[in-house]
Amino acid sequence: MAIVTIVGAGMMGSALAFPARENGNEVRLVGTPLDREIIDTCRKTDRHPKFTRDFPAGVKYYQIEEMEDAIAGADMLIGGVSSFGVDWFGDYVLPKVPADMPVLSVTKGLMDTEDGKLLTYPEVWANMLAKKGLTRCINAIGGPCTSYELVAHDQTEVAFCGTDLSVLRRLKAIMATDYYHISLSTDVVGIESAVALKNGYALGIALTIGLNQKAFGLDSELHFNSQAAVFGQAVKEMSRLLDYQGAGTLDNLAVGAGDLYVTVYGGRTRLVGILLGRGLNIDEAKAELNGVTLESLVVAVRVARAVKNRVAAGVLKTENFPLLMHIDEILTDKKAVNIPWDSFTFEK
Repeated sequence: MAIVTIVGAGMMGSALAFPARENGNEVRLVGTPLDREIIDTCRKTDRHPKFTRDFPAGVKYYQIEEMEDAIAGADMLIGGVSSFGVDWFGDYVLPKVPADMPVLSVTKGLMDTEDGKLLTYPEVWANMLAKKGLTRCINAIGGPCTSYELVAHDQTEVAFCGTDLSVLRRLKAIMATDYYHISLSTDVVGIESAVALKNGYALGIALTIGLNQKAFGLDSELHFNSQAAVFGQAVKEMSRLLDYQGAGTLDNLAVGAGDLYVTVYGGRTRLVGILLGRGLNIDEAKAELNGVTLESLVVAVRVARAVKNRVAAGVLKTENFPLLMHIDEILTDKKAVNIPWDSFTFEK
């Protein structure tokens, strides 16, 4: 039996308590400063307020001021913060983690630099720690997995990535169950980039759903030709971006494409994409979805900004990313949705 500490009591961090505990481990769920009510509810009911199923018996709950007690003696730490908590996690949590304790992050996203590079969050945290003279063993989870379906024990396949396969095998042994299946990869840039890129591109696919509702009515049947066309273009552009970032193999593209699929059909990004397709601008869509965390918007803008930087430097070509550029126009310049269909076609 291992001791698993999870920091971040949002839906995904909390969902990971299920395979961890059901695999026979001690699980300690720690709320961030924003999760105080969630932890209070968990203590009273043994259920996350957003879930319809109780936690497995024996999960322990901690408020943020009790985090160091929850970390003491643990065998691994899972980072369950959203992308908006990246700096807090690097500044407040990671320095308190023992150097020999592996960290497994479920946070998806990329940071862009002034010179157009795209950094994974493990890279961002490593850089933050280096400034303090610290190092940590930071690994990450990528792949198609929605929290509520993991809680429901739907068959789920993800990838754990990190620099040391022996550490990844140990983490897999702690977390794998008969419904939570885990591949391992040392291609951190590839896996983390693929699952981050899908966020912005899922928004692009969801635009077609809103466009069809606008044209045929809110209760009209779903139209799949347009969704499939944008999905194909998204995968092409994701592949080009992974090449630009120096990803190792195409296996990571499969992980990202799977994540893209589940995000279009089961994620929050679908909601904002539909509203934009119906004709709302981004401010109106945000107001409509008040309280919903929209990490996809941040990723799309950052990636587009990096691409435009590299286009200006002569490294990339705008015409290779028409979908991304249009998504950026919608989000940054508040332009109306007008998917550039002809730019997706090709001659070979």
